[in-house]
Amino acid sequence: MAKVKILNKNKNKIKIRNKRVKIKVKVKIASTAIRRKGGKKIPKIKKKKLKLRKINKKITFVVRNKEVKLERSLRNPIISPRLYEWESKATFNPTAFVSNGKVHLIYRAIGNDDVSVLGYASSYDGYHIEERLSHFIYKRFNENFKEGKPLIYSSGGGWNGGCEDPRVTLIGDTVYMLYTAFDGWHSVRIALTSIKLSDFKNKKWNWEKSVLISPPGEIHKNWVLFPEKIFGPTSGRKGKFAILHSFYPEILIEYFDSLDDFDGNKFIKSNNTRPVDKKRVWDSWFRGVGPSPIKIKEGWLILYHAMDHKNTDKYRLGALILDLKNPQKVLYRSNGPILEPEEHYENNGHKGGVVYSCGAIVKENRLFVYYGGADTVVCVASIKIEELVKDLKQHKAIKLKKNKLIKFK
Repeated sequence: MAKVKILNKNKNKIKIRNKRVKIKVKVKIASTAIRRKGGKKIPKIKKKKLKLRKINKKITFVVRNKEVKLERSLRNPIISPRLYEWESKATFNPTAFVSNGKVHLIYRAIGNDDVSVLGYASSYDGYHIEERLSHFIYKRFNENFKEGKPLIYSSGGGWNGGCEDPRVTLIGDTVYMLYTAFDGWHSVRIALTSIKLSDFKNKKWNWEKSVLISPPGEIHKNWVLFPEKIFGPTSGRKGKFAILHSFYPEILIEYFDSLDDFDGNKFIKSNNTRPVDKKRVWDSWFRGVGPSPIKIKEGWLILYHAMDHKNTDKYRLGALILDLKNPQKVLYRSNGPILEPEEHYENNGHKGGVVYSCGAIVKENRLFVYYGGADTVVCVASIKIEELVKDLKQHKAIKLKKNKLIKFK
């Protein structure tokens, strides 16, 4: 409490000895003490105001938004290897599409012969597998690679090649499928095939003969077909089929009036390098696009695989949105991965530390992402589509720049 000494009652002078007390308290206490001392009323005195130096400190609050992540199914893995010879070692990297509310899954399988073939399963709710065939539905059609130089390459444990990592797209009444074709000896290339939706539903596997659409002597993976014709400045008024075949150092999309134009001699000239963007962290090494693009009102939703170039042991999954009319323009891109290897079935297998998706669908306003865990099992994770889009729209994409190029191996 402030101590007050009255030096002269007539002149009403005061002296404050203790200056540690706040001004408001000092003034109030001093005034009260003077007025009530000895029970006598003392005339008001002029209060001595002490000036306090105000120190303004700029305080910065760092608000961290909760990272948006896919929610894994508690039933993961939903598809695992079985005793059938064609899928005894691994079942992974599934693709998917929806028709009449039913989710159709095509997954890659490796058996005792180390050859990749494709199996089939289906689900009504997106999580539970109601049907799974005991035989494979597709194998490589012995495409003529016409190359003499051998290639030492093993993708997902399949040393003898086959058909790898399918991406299906339903357009009209036709199911188109792009996949990685490898004969176990020559370069890794992209092949295209298709089947009528009615035959697919009736399990009449009348696939069209596949045709190679990537150049010989090069390694290409992760090509996707847009689910409808693109009407934009680069495709004309009629709209064209579009295949996204490269993302870095620039987005490359090839447009076609008809997908029947491929005859085995016509190829898409692409870029098979993988640049490092040192300004990025978790996805500084972009590996490729995942499932086929999904159309939403904000644009084309793209999921992609990437690594940190300083730690190449982990495959992670990111998301971005492309412009609807000009899909070579990136609008938004996630700041962090929406899925990364954390569970035991993602870190233990033929290739630990891998989450790799080739298929995603939207069902009842929820995004279902089907992916391979550790190149061994099939898993599913989901999220409300508006929640993912809301998060993406907070992060405008930066312009892609060319950096150090790293050959894909």
